[in-house]
Amino acid sequence: MVTDSVSQPQPVPQQSSPRLAGRLGTGSIVFMVIAAAAPLTVVGGNVPLAIAGGPGAGAPVGFALASLILLVFAVGFVTMTPHVPQAGAFYAYATRGLGERAGVGTAAVALVAYTAIQVGVYGYLGWAFNDALGSFGMGTLPWWVWALGAVAVVAFLGYRHIELSSKVLGVALVLEIAVVVVLDAVVFARGGAHGITAEPFTPHAAFSGPLGIAVLFALTGFIGFEATAVFRDEARDPERTIPRATYLAVLIIGGFYTLSCWALVLAAGTGEASAVAQRTVDGEGNMLMDTAQAYVGTTLRDVMQVLLLSSLFACVLSFHNVIARYTFTLSRQGLLPSRLGTVHARHRSPSASSVLQSLTALVLVVGCALLGLDPLVGVFGSMAGIATVGMVVLMLITSVAVLVFFARRPETVGGRLWQTRIAPVLAVIGLLAGMWLVLVNFTLVTGGGLVLSVILALIPFAALVAGCLYGPRGSALDRPAEEVAARE
Repeated sequence: MVTDSVSQPQPVPQQSSPRLAGRLGTGSIVFMVIAAAAPLTVVGGNVPLAIAGGPGAGAPVGFALASLILLVFAVGFVTMTPHVPQAGAFYAYATRGLGERAGVGTAAVALVAYTAIQVGVYGYLGWAFNDALGSFGMGTLPWWVWALGAVAVVAFLGYRHIELSSKVLGVALVLEIAVVVVLDAVVFARGGAHGITAEPFTPHAAFSGPLGIAVLFALTGFIGFEATAVFRDEARDPERTIPRATYLAVLIIGGFYTLSCWALVLAAGTGEASAVAQRTVDGEGNMLMDTAQAYVGTTLRDVMQVLLLSSLFACVLSFHNVIARYTFTLSRQGLLPSRLGTVHARHRSPSASSVLQSLTALVLVVGCALLGLDPLVGVFGSMAGIATVGMVVLMLITSVAVLVFFARRPETVGGRLWQTRIAPVLAVIGLLAGMWLVLVNFTLVTGGGLVLSVILALIPFAALVAGCLYGPRGSALDRPAEEVAARE
């Protein structure tokens, strides 16, 4: 364990510590980021929640605003990329900009947030399997049986080379996006319930209810956004691939969510959208599946039900890969046991960290099963709440790190005031507003009572404090980028 008396973790000799390797292009990385966002899951779950609890037909504006916040955040994030030579994403950026302690605190938040959302999605996956089997008139099993089966398959894929995971994620992602795009196209082609209209984007519709709730559920749909930088060591050309993948991921995810939300509103009718979405929330219907049934028929609806399972599986596989690489990077920095920094001789994967993550998921899923938690409310709702708070905290810290880094190194600014000053400040403002919206409406995310929601909301902040106390003193600000990279 690293204590305050340790000024810096000792570097690991390069010859005995091979780095992760890969040839991931922009497309592969974008696939993994979007897979972590689980677009079909968000359209089927978050969108109805945003419509029912938010401004009704004006919910698409919430997704557009969330996309704008993420896009502005990406400007500073991408601009700092050339100055962050090691993988680790938000952890690496926070370390480079704010110092070792802040970096370790950020890593602790990331590990908690991603572990939480992964376990939550395992719960959702177990429920979705039974829901699909029930809709096909087949028998069901306890949710945790399916969840544990998924843990085993994810463990197998995660242990191997990242390109195998990227291919699996790519196939699953293309299929799930394709089926929703088909539905969206048919809705627009048929004119929805009452014709194509831009009314959902008018101020009257956007402010007809609490727009903040729509923004909240939209932000939840972007969890996993930082994965573009997590795979730095396995990217073909990090200096070009990471920025391209980051912008593409935000634009594709944000555009897809906004367009699909608009399509579901039109399919139900702008005046009836809230009531239709509320039936989904109450468990009396399924806005996405019912729309598919009405507009594209039973066959595509059944296909969509199956693809929801692949969407959830792709999500947990992507989160597994992200967490394993966080652990790997922390080990290489001397903050976790050196064994976790092992690179598999043949697969060139963080094999030991992957095994640890698989065991962690196994223990937590078994724990949830033994406690008898409901897979949706008790597992997914609670864990998604923790992850949402954690994600916003991570992006806030990163935006501040960008500001501090360039303020301390004015020679690197080069007249790029928008990228290094204005955009990061706007991102901080937008994310603070997003954090306020998340916390004020937190019980809607967790599905639990006030006391439980407060406890869950505090977990990422507790992780941040614990990580800062655990991390070594010192700053990565004044060390050359080459020295920072050599430490890995």
